[in-house]
Amino acid sequence: MRNRILFTLVGLGILAGLVSAYVYARPKRALPPAFTPASNPYGQGIYANGIIESYQENGENVNMYPEVSGTVIAVSVREGQTVTKGTPLFVIDDSVQRALVAQQEAQAAAAQTMLDRLRAEPRKEELEVSHAQVEMAEANLKSAEDQLDKQVRARAIDPRAVSKDVFDNATNAVRVARANLDVVSRQYELTRAGIWSYDTRNQQRQVEALNKAVAASAALLGKYTVRAPADGVVLSIHTAVGSYLSPQGAYDTYTQMLGPAVVMGASKALLGVRCYIDEILIRRLPAAARMQARMFIRGTSVSVPLEFVRVQPYVSPKIELSNERTERVDLRVLPVIFRFAPPKGLELYPGELVDVYVGET
Repeated sequence: MRNRILFTLVGLGILAGLVSAYVYARPKRALPPAFTPASNPYGQGIYANGIIESYQENGENVNMYPEVSGTVIAVSVREGQTVTKGTPLFVIDDSVQRALVAQQEAQAAAAQTMLDRLRAEPRKEELEVSHAQVEMAEANLKSAEDQLDKQVRARAIDPRAVSKDVFDNATNAVRVARANLDVVSRQYELTRAGIWSYDTRNQQRQVEALNKAVAASAALLGKYTVRAPADGVVLSIHTAVGSYLSPQGAYDTYTQMLGPAVVMGASKALLGVRCYIDEILIRRLPAAARMQARMFIRGTSVSVPLEFVRVQPYVSPKIELSNERTERVDLRVLPVIFRFAPPKGLELYPGELVDVYVGET
């Protein structure tokens, strides 16, 4: 009985093994692809890697770098926002520069006040004081002359009536009074003439120099608020309140390099595609008049026809995705720019990689 049970279990195990081998040996049906892979739609088309950009009539996206250094105290826009020319994007702490402008404005105002004072010369009060000094000098001269005249007449009657020492003192007093009258008279004429023209021109130049310094400082103060240079869309913001910015840009923790603080592009009515043609395929590019291309969106079965715009006539080294120069390889590419209208129902973003085939009509 026991042996019968063992033989039965062995038979069942063999049968289960055969069934399992049959089941697992059957070929599995391949799953259908999630999307149709990109295929060359042209007879002799050229394949190229492409990247979607906001369409610009010339150049690339606008990379915003501040012209001054400092801590960001405000970010006035958000990513994806449509802005007009002159819209503030972000603000850098300008407290020191603002204080400098106020100081220079005060210095310019003080210099202007001094210039106005010089132009208002002579003052009425100064003229009156100077004229009174002339009158006093005239009175002193008249008194000295009277004293001398008395001594002259007394000496004419009796030479011994006036000593030589007293007579000489009276004579000298007249000379001193006459000289003093000449000095105060000249001083009066100088006061009446007003300020010297050279002094006025010198002060005028100082006022102009200080006003220009104020204008330069005020212009620099305006650089602390970075504004949109044209109408467009804010594509990306690489800074935040409290971050430090310099003219070299903002630090990117992903690439560990410096980059633009804000990247702006054109409106989404049209998008551009920048294709990189391998240097060994450049000679196969068709003429611009006959060139056409089709873009394939990765991860979908969607393809979009492209309109040729221009060739960037500069063959440059190919750079990998991180944009680090250390990733340069011995391969050069020619950028070719196309544009297209975004298809409805499919959201596309600048910076997205696509497959492009370039052919000719």
